[in-house]
Amino acid sequence: MNPESLAAAVLAVLAPIAEERRPGEPLGVSVKDIVLERPRNRDHGDWASNIAMRLAKPFGTNPRELAQQIADGLAAVDGIASAEVAGPGFINIRLDAAAAGALAKVIVDAGTAYGTNTSQEGVSVNVEFVSANPTGPLHIAHTRWAALGDSIVRLLLASGARAVREYYINDAGAQMDRFAVSILAAAKGEPTPEGGYPGAYIATLAGRVLEARPDLLQLPESEQSSVALELAYEFQLAEIKSSLDRFNVPFDVWFSERTLHAKDASGTSLIDQAVDRLREQGHVFDEDGAVWVRTTDFGDDKDRVIRRSNGEYTYFAADAAYYLNKGDRGFQNKIYLLGADHHGYVHRLKAVAGAAGEDPEKNVQVLIGQMVSINGARLSKRAGNIIEMDDLLDWLGTDALRYSLERSPADSPLDLDPELLQKRTNDNPVFYVQYAHARTHNVARNAADSGVDRSEFAPETLTHESEAALLGALQEFPRIVAFAAEVREPHRVARYLEELAGLYHRWYDNCRVIPQGDDPVETVHRTRLWLNDAAGQAFRNGLDLLGVRAPERM
Repeated sequence: MNPESLAAAVLAVLAPIAEERRPGEPLGVSVKDIVLERPRNRDHGDWASNIAMRLAKPFGTNPRELAQQIADGLAAVDGIASAEVAGPGFINIRLDAAAAGALAKVIVDAGTAYGTNTSQEGVSVNVEFVSANPTGPLHIAHTRWAALGDSIVRLLLASGARAVREYYINDAGAQMDRFAVSILAAAKGEPTPEGGYPGAYIATLAGRVLEARPDLLQLPESEQSSVALELAYEFQLAEIKSSLDRFNVPFDVWFSERTLHAKDASGTSLIDQAVDRLREQGHVFDEDGAVWVRTTDFGDDKDRVIRRSNGEYTYFAADAAYYLNKGDRGFQNKIYLLGADHHGYVHRLKAVAGAAGEDPEKNVQVLIGQMVSINGARLSKRAGNIIEMDDLLDWLGTDALRYSLERSPADSPLDLDPELLQKRTNDNPVFYVQYAHARTHNVARNAADSGVDRSEFAPETLTHESEAALLGALQEFPRIVAFAAEVREPHRVARYLEELAGLYHRWYDNCRVIPQGDDPVETVHRTRLWLNDAAGQAFRNGLDLLGVRAPERM
């Protein structure tokens, strides 16, 4: 019996009580309104509900009296061993072993689908993250959003949403001009121009550009910069993609900013069209020769110039055009993952949503992340003033880095301990979880060698308290996934896996899958193998949502 079926049972018991107390009136409660929670003290049962406390007043009774009526009804439901009233009106529910244990087979049969749900069905979401300028390597400031953004999309997909990972390539504007002159200066053996990009990686890129175009410096000066820029841009973007691949972060869409500036057959760009569309909504006005958007109507601290008096568009214009383009591609909801220094973008993007006729509180969400530091991390020799993502991956590995970045809320600063992340001990959270998964495989291998298979399944034999606790945690996985997707918080999955690992290790210490000595293989051993394999599946599915490997041996 899973939480959904138990909630349905509670609702079925409530219906005649409601009719008795309020004849002819609708119940006004659905399965989704039946909140079930795991009691902190397992002696109190498998599930607890406060539904009686919520409905006592409209039912014209006191919470304990209503709770007792519900508990009496639940006690007669198949699969429920007992239901008792506690405190001011809580209902503590205990499942019988067979009903609780049946979950093990459900999980094994579901395989990779276990944990998926439909809570986000019908929702389309564009998640934009990282979006670093293609003028240098990815660094430590990008790693956290790379990990979190990817996992948020994995959670949304697992919950039934249509979701994509999008990388906005800032390949237009002044930073590209500085990049071009930096590459060209390095190609000529000249020092970095003022305001240019320093670092040995620029010299390396320049060398690759000269290798690809040996005639670069023989071209007319008017062409040298553009040729150098396009080649260096191509090489640097390829390096960024390679770093993200190593980090197990696949992007579905690479959106070039140049797309927004490109003119169509009619001579207009997406930015031109965006200004016209916002004007049609009534939020654009002209003043002092410039074009403005009245973003203060939507909580911004000041109105924004979208086109200057000299006819040039501002960065805000590109932001607006990009936002509208996402909607044109069918994404009703847009999530932006931005760094701690981008708080100003929150009101700006919400204002764009409002000016476009959308709901700023629903259609756009801006997540601001705090910085991450790693003790002992060395600045990149190539870039000079940053810690590169590739160096971190070489040092700590993808699994340790991703897991450690994802196990804390995004808005909390992180200071990672590299010595801990490289330890093969239970103090290291990623090792602790991965080892638990590897142990499920070891148990399965040893079981096969000892003649224990899954030819029988008798859930009523899973009576040990550690089995009840493990099954209870496994039961929670789909709800954890759904909630983590709803609140965009992958750390909830990581913390769940750590709790599950602890319960699995405790079960392993108390319940044998393989008979002792010459004892025969019994039904309980075969049934426990189902439970072992169910735990392994949950570990795999959870780690996959975090983009972390689930090794079979460690």
